[in-house]
Amino acid sequence: MTTLAVDGGEPTRSAAWPAWPPAASPEQQALLADVVESGRWGATAGPLCDQLAERFAQQHGARHGIVLTNGTLALFVALRAAGVRPGDEVVIPAYTFVACATSVLLLGAVPVVADVDGDHLHLTAETVRPALSARTRAVMAVHLAGSPAPMDELVALAAGRDLAVIEDSAQAHGAAYRGRPVGGLGTAGTFSFQSSKAMTAGEGGLIVTDDAGLAERAWSACNVGRTRVGAWYHHADIGWNLRMTELQAALLLPWLDRLGEEVAAREAFAQDVQLGLDAWDGPVRVVPDPPGTTANSRHLLMLRAGTGERRATGEGAPDREWVLAAMEAEGVALDAGYPPLGGMASLRGQVRALAAPGTEAAAREVFWVRQPYLMAGPDGAADVVAAVRRVFGDRRAWLR
Repeated sequence: MTTLAVDGGEPTRSAAWPAWPPAASPEQQALLADVVESGRWGATAGPLCDQLAERFAQQHGARHGIVLTNGTLALFVALRAAGVRPGDEVVIPAYTFVACATSVLLLGAVPVVADVDGDHLHLTAETVRPALSARTRAVMAVHLAGSPAPMDELVALAAGRDLAVIEDSAQAHGAAYRGRPVGGLGTAGTFSFQSSKAMTAGEGGLIVTDDAGLAERAWSACNVGRTRVGAWYHHADIGWNLRMTELQAALLLPWLDRLGEEVAAREAFAQDVQLGLDAWDGPVRVVPDPPGTTANSRHLLMLRAGTGERRATGEGAPDREWVLAAMEAEGVALDAGYPPLGGMASLRGQVRALAAPGTEAAAREVFWVRQPYLMAGPDGAADVVAAVRRVFGDRRAWLR
């Protein structure tokens, strides 16, 4: 490992960080073995996918659950089941993963990219209003990094215009808003089980909703247009084979029993980092939770660096490449985070993008502490704080 260029000393952390995903637990191994030995590997042959859908929905405050192949297609299916059709518009945040846009494009609809709040980096009613038009059919509320979007104001705004609210909860397994789990707060909620997520089977997705009709439409879309009571070759609607496998469900079902414990461990890490940074009169702070957050599941810990000087022009922002290299040399590698979605070259001409000064500032100033680090306990949190203080201790080094 290289030494830090600022002082040429030894790195803050030389110990390895926890691996993610962790090795399969005994419960996962036993359930996987049962599935493999049974030969019932597909969702149409075994019971585990249905059990996962039911238990996950209950744990996330919804009546119905539908499992499927991944989080991107969960967004696509949820939007379709909520009535979004070609030519409709869906408002999405500018500071988010590209799948929020591509899932809309799969429908032939138009993603409308709205700015996020300049502090907590989520959509708000204020940032959504300028994006609305006569063609708007839905708003996609993304629970960024495990912190719930301010759902009360978004749901109220949507209700006044008869719009669907789809919760992208891909990073928010176990998060809660005003005492209620995310996912069941809007029209429908979607989750991802991709490898980096808090619950993972390598890939996979899940939709939750309280709307029985929407649940049936979503199930049909994932099962080649069949209905639950129809004949095998009766395809009542257009659909696709988007089914999860029993092997994936075997990995995910036992995770429901330990999810709360893992969320609590990551939150404790985040609080230790926040306390450590608050005790230091430096230019780095933890990005705050939106109002109403009861539980942040901490898929990531977002840190904001900068002096705040003339934020709109970028003055006072960090030299990102230098910071990333310096933190990696300290043994605490950070991620750069999302670029502004509305400016992505591959989406030009396919989205309607509004001005997004809050997102542009975040793209200059926000860094991510990776989820595996958050499982490293108090010593890991202390190392993150120490590395940040060391890297940002000399204003002349980290400023542009």
